[in-house]
Amino acid sequence: MKIAFYSLALSVSFLLPARADLTIVQKVEGVGPATDMTIKIKGDKARVEASPQLTTIVDGKTGEVINLINDEKTVVRISPDKMKAVTDMIKKFNAPKDGAEKATLTPTGQKETVNGYETEQYTYDGPEFKATFWIATNYPDGAAILAQLQSIKSEFWNAANTRMPDYRDFPGVPIRTRMVITKPDQANKTGATTPSHATEITTTIASVSQNPLSDAEFMVPSDFKETKLPDIFGKKNTAPSVSPSP
Repeated sequence: MKIAFYSLALSVSFLLPARADLTIVQKVEGVGPATDMTIKIKGDKARVEASPQLTTIVDGKTGEVINLINDEKTVVRISPDKMKAVTDMIKKFNAPKDGAEKATLTPTGQKETVNGYETEQYTYDGPEFKATFWIATNYPDGAAILAQLQSIKSEFWNAANTRMPDYRDFPGVPIRTRMVITKPDQANKTGATTPSHATEITTTIASVSQNPLSDAEFMVPSDFKETKLPDIFGKKNTAPSVSPSP
């Protein structure tokens, strides 16, 4: 379940209103075969196509999350209250230790060309993961794209206690993001950069478009049937993942 939320943190969740439309295609590697993930933002809504089987639509105004099970033509709606229950559970399970220092986005001074763009490397060390970002300050229309990405609220990450930096911390467009997720006791041990027990996820931007998007892409298709999410949040069992691993 944690990996699903970290993957979601690399994509788009809980948005503030924004004007322009934005489509980002990312290559995702590290969990199973490499896949393409498409993120579409229009106003206060986001559409995340993480796989052909599942599409997630987030309404940043209401807080509702809609999962479209494409091969079964079914839709599962997750209300704002249930989303809060999920994030509260993760917050409880991942409570930081007393005296833990707040992680910050730190430049390494290293530069690298990624997909033809000069980038500067930044690192971010969280309690259960280490992230590296390759950020391009000269990406075409970078200011407008970054403004769209900066419309993402940080409340989701804070509630889930991932301590991920939001895009307001970024000096440019993150072309590549690499995250290594470990368990708390393992994260504090010294050794290899990517130990065998760690999960590494890398996302790289393949293309960016600011062409207008149809409102229909953020609506439930008329031939999809509603399926209710089991009400298990009052039980001791861990809540199910609301987003697929990439």
